This record gives sequence, C-alpha cells and structure tokens, in this order.
Amino acid sequence: MQLQELNEEKKIEKAVLVGLSCHSFKPEENSDERTMAELAALLETAGGESVAMTLQNRPAPDARTFIGEGKAEEVKALVDANEANLVIFDNELSPSQMSNLEELTGVTVLDRSALILDIFAQRARTGEGKLQVELAQYQYILPRLSGLGKSMSRLGGGIGTRGPGESKLESDRRHIRRRIDKLRADLEQVRAVRAIQRRQRQKTEMPLVAIVGYTNAGKSTLLNFLTDAGIEANNRLFDTLDTTTRKKRISDTQEILLSDTVGFIRKLPHHLVSAFKATLEELKYADLLLHVIDISDPDWEIHEQTVNKVIEQLGAKEIPKILVYNKADKCDILPYLEQGSVAISAKTGMGEQELLSAIEKALGKGKHQMKMLIPYSEGFALDIIHREAQVLSVEYAGEGTIVEAIMDDKLCGQMKEYEIKE
Repeated sequence: MQLQELNEEKKIEKAVLVGLSCHSFKPEENSDERTMAELAALLETAGGESVAMTLQNRPAPDARTFIGEGKAEEVKALVDANEANLVIFDNELSPSQMSNLEELTGVTVLDRSALILDIFAQRARTGEGKLQVELAQYQYILPRLSGLGKSMSRLGGGIGTRGPGESKLESDRRHIRRRIDKLRADLEQVRAVRAIQRRQRQKTEMPLVAIVGYTNAGKSTLLNFLTDAGIEANNRLFDTLDTTTRKKRISDTQEILLSDTVGFIRKLPHHLVSAFKATLEELKYADLLLHVIDISDPDWEIHEQTVNKVIEQLGAKEIPKILVYNKADKCDILPYLEQGSVAISAKTGMGEQELLSAIEKALGKGKHQMKMLIPYSEGFALDIIHREAQVLSVEYAGEGTIVEAIMDDKLCGQMKEYEIKE
C-alpha cells in the first residue's frame, strides 16, 4: 500500500487547537502555552493553519470527551465561529473520546500523535523511512478503527489522512495485522543490512559521530556546514527523517563519519520510536554524540531533557557526548556553558575549529599513539592492531613490520614489548 501524496493545491485546513492540564498527568504530559505554540508549529508544518486555541485545567480527564461536555461545547462554538474543519488536541485521545468529540463538533478530531504521524508521512523519502512511517501509522490506527469513521471516510486527503486510508480498513483488522507483520519483517531485513554496513564501516577504523537534538535545533545545518552534505535545511519541524552520513577530516591524522538523525520532540509518539528503531538504534553504535541545542530557544533546557530521555530509551546513555550550543550568535551564551560544551553558529561558522578540536579530544580520550616493530614471526599481533586500533602507517623493514597506530590503554599494554623507543 502506497502512502498518499499531499495535494499541494488543496485548500489550507483550519484547525482549533485544544490542550488539557491535569493533576493526574505526569508533568511532561500536561499542556501549556509553550506546548500549544509547538502544536501550532507542527500544524503549520503539516500544511494547516491554527485559527483558535484553548487550554483547560481539570483534576482528571473526562472519560467520554476528555475535556468535559461544557468545554466540548465551547470548542464546537470555536469551530463554527472560525469555519474550522479540524480540531487537534495536544494530548493523546482514546478511540472513543475521538469518536465522541467528532460527533459533538461535527468535524474531524485528531491528537498530537496523529499530527506528527502525518508530518512523517509527508517527509519520508527513502524506502526505509516509508516502511517505518507506515508501520507507525498502522500501529496507531489499529486500536482506533471503531472510532475513525469520519476520518477514514475523508478519502480526498488532508491532515491526518495520509498513509493507510482506504475505507476498507474500518472493518479489515486482519488485513492491518497482516500488513504490520509484513512491515516488521521488512524492517528486520533493513536492520540486518544495517548490521552488515556497520561491520563494514567499523573495518575502515573511522569513528562514527552522530548528531542528535530536538527538532529544528540546526542539526542538518551543522552537517551541511562541516561536510558540504547538501541537505535541504529549512526552518521546519521534522525536516530530516532519513539518516545522512558524510566523511569529515578533523585533523591531519583523524577522519570521522558524521551522521545526521531525525529530531526529537516532546510527547513523541511511542509508535514512532518503536517503528524508527532500525534508524535510531544506530545511535547505540556511535563513538560520540553531538547533542545540538538551540540556545536561542527559551525552552532549550526542556528540549535538552527531552532528547536525553530518548537517548536513554534507545540504550545510548553511556556513549560520550558533547553539548553543542547552536545559534550562539543570537544570545549571551557564557552563563550556560558547561565543561566540555562548545558554542557555535552553524549558520555563520562561529566555533567550527573549537568543535572539531573538542571532537578530536573526545575521541582521543584514553588513547595513545605508539610506534611498534612487529616481527614477521608474530603476525598475530599485527592482526590484533589492525582489528582494534586506528592504524596510521605501515612500513615493511628487514626485521619486521613497523606500524604506527592510535590505541586504547589496554591494547597499549598488550603491545608494549613491541614499542620503538625514540
């Protein structure tokens, strides 16, 4: 099944945005002015327009309508007054709540997860990206089939309808489950191919440095600046879905692989984290993470915490990390600089050399350069060096192989007997 393409000539959809804050929610689940502004930016990225916005505080969400009958009537009035054709919630709704709200308001009701999934459906370009988005969409749709009558019947497209969209899905649960199984199998093949590529990359002895960060923090701009990668870098949320990797020489003796990744965001749907595992799990195999933070954003500390949580969730918490404070040309960054962090402007080039030096230093921690003479009769030692060290030069002499390499403490100890004292 192919993802439906966005009809660029379609009239921009108008949406009323709704957020709820409850005592029973975890702090990160609550809505406030900042999360609502982010929701409006997501809507704009999807091709829609926010025409009204409302927030509510309740002790607990209403089981039937999430916000209560009275507030639902207010939302209905906002829809009518602004001629809106969408209502989008900043929180995740149950299938029955979504259905009940559609009956009350007379328009399509989506939640934050559905909106993010829609954006991902628009942005996916590679076969792998499309597989992962489709899997996430089906995992989202399956438990909601009974309540998606209005949405699933909007076959003309529009926000929230990209991806699996046939009216047949309403009743064909078995079809969806079969498709999910097929997508999972296809993605397992993707992971197997990635594992082979990873082993081939490791043979090159080039360290992998992964760029991570909140969506729109400037990751693609940084990769473009450092490597001339030619990635389209726009001021839009989730502009990059597909991983891009480029070589970069950071010193006379050190070359690295730099890899861009999909941006993270508050309330990132768990369906997406799961579906994008084949892409995101590459972070676990990085030698170093560059955590890019937009220091000019008032919410940069919240964004930093969000990214750290996802990194931990992916099992990459222990990987060495450099905090890269981007857009430092827009504000006074000195009060925020931590030890080992770097202030840059990916747009102007400010701080480039400091960043490259920090990368070289981080990759070289606990490593030493050693020159050795390996007798021809002890070729096993040379095999170990080639497998576990970064070999800088090899020269064949009468009594053996002269090799110069960068090695960790453990390997240096093992090869101490071959060291050439100069």
